[in-house]
Amino acid sequence: MDRPAWAPEDVDMQQASPARMYDALLGGSHNFEIDRKAAEVGKQLVPDLPRLALSNRAFLRRAVRFMVDQGVRQFLDIGSGIPTAGNVHEIAQSLDPEIRVLYADIDPVAVAHARAILVANDKAAAVEADLRKPDELLARVRETGLIDFAQPVGLLLVAVLHLLSDEDQPVEKVSVVRAAIPAGSYVAISHLTSELRPEDAGKLGRRAADVTHVGIHFRSKDAISAMFEGWAPVEPGVVELPAWRPESERDLHETPGRSLGLAGVGRKV
Repeated sequence: MDRPAWAPEDVDMQQASPARMYDALLGGSHNFEIDRKAAEVGKQLVPDLPRLALSNRAFLRRAVRFMVDQGVRQFLDIGSGIPTAGNVHEIAQSLDPEIRVLYADIDPVAVAHARAILVANDKAAAVEADLRKPDELLARVRETGLIDFAQPVGLLLVAVLHLLSDEDQPVEKVSVVRAAIPAGSYVAISHLTSELRPEDAGKLGRRAADVTHVGIHFRSKDAISAMFEGWAPVEPGVVELPAWRPESERDLHETPGRSLGLAGVGRKV
């Protein structure tokens, strides 16, 4: 198999990646055949899976716009994945070109591609880092000089915390990052849920473990709400992805009561 120019040499093209599978579901082009096959199997198990990906992307867009409206002028996107159309820097900088954005991801393909598209953007950058090691992640963020921890930060944890197992202590990892940013900062979290469709969640979770060897953990609403510990909730709280402040009918990619994802925004006070 020929290696695309955008793929780092040390990346295993025979091992599926959650970030690249998500890119495939969104119709992106920065994924390998193994990722497309894994995404296709997921679609066979749960046919509306692409709608979940679109719904999650739409939530990200709305959350970024909301934070910009609240005065946030810098974003830290952890678990950013493959940069596709409608990235955080595109959304935010279309509203204010001076907004700074730092992407962080564990997948070297995601980071390599982000750096390639950001080469001419001096207000956006990408680092390779692991949320399971938050102190190391924060150290790498500080090294860039792009994020000012004395000013409010828009923290984005979109479709990443369900990649952490209970043993990884996702609530504690969020808490470590929250402690590093000042009052007036915001967090946006989206997370796969077993709340509404436990059978479909179980099928996808088992398949992901078999294919990617990276567990995807569908959690209850209570477990996801716990990740907002220490944050003041922003209305309407933790809700289905399309129900978080939809702007128009085009945001309703999923049928109400059927979403496989929950999302919310909180403010640090």
